[in-house]
Amino acid sequence: MFDYPPQEPISQFARPYHEKLIAIADSLSPPVFAFGENAYQKLAVFESGHSNADALIMWHGGGWTNGYRQWMYFMAPALNAIGVTLICAGYRLAPQHYYPACFDDCAAAVAWVHNNAVDIGIARDRIFLSGHSAGGHLAALLGVRSDWQEQYGLPTGVVRGCLPISGTYLFGENSGLSMRPRFIGDTDDVAVSPIAQIKRTPPFLIAFGSEDFPHLITQSRDMAAALAQAGGNVECLELENCDHLGASLAAGEADGVWIKHAAKWMDLH
Repeated sequence: MFDYPPQEPISQFARPYHEKLIAIADSLSPPVFAFGENAYQKLAVFESGHSNADALIMWHGGGWTNGYRQWMYFMAPALNAIGVTLICAGYRLAPQHYYPACFDDCAAAVAWVHNNAVDIGIARDRIFLSGHSAGGHLAALLGVRSDWQEQYGLPTGVVRGCLPISGTYLFGENSGLSMRPRFIGDTDDVAVSPIAQIKRTPPFLIAFGSEDFPHLITQSRDMAAALAQAGGNVECLELENCDHLGASLAAGEADGVWIKHAAKWMDLH
């Protein structure tokens, strides 16, 4: 299907989601750029057609063991319609690659977007991060940490804001997770938990489904509270009647709650 290494089998729960999004992706042909040598180290750019546009970098979910950048292509029409350029980026997956491979790839994607801002028609100081599920976790971790930007030659405030959807913000004790995700490897749970790594507080719009996994609803609210306590500007958006995968799909609805809220939110920040 794609020129990717083998990855973990897609669960029955996610199979219809995968098939729907790949069917949409097959009808789209954005330019694709490499930011590394691995097959996952690529990103697709859906330009809005506006000069100095806002940019939203989007990372897919899949439990850090599954997924493709193509899963997020479906969001392009709705975002382009509000003047936002969408960048869908990949990252290396477990168990072939353990943390920090996924984080490093996401940071490298941010650097590529920043360094190529003029060529893709975006404002270098208007880069927002988003992602669903595992992608939401990575977007949030990039947003709150301040120890990676210099390594990539980026200003500390390169992240204008974060819009994670159904993300994971806490690992280990009291996380509600039924098992420890394999991507963490030998890394300490605290080091990969955004809620425990808040060194910066860019604006956050934290979305989750009303029928999402209970531990992710709790974590989303706890993350919002932790950001607010740290002095951050944060909002929560509960997507009514959406389960975990439904929250992702709802973000691509042109007339949906998420896209309307995100458009206003990005304009304000």
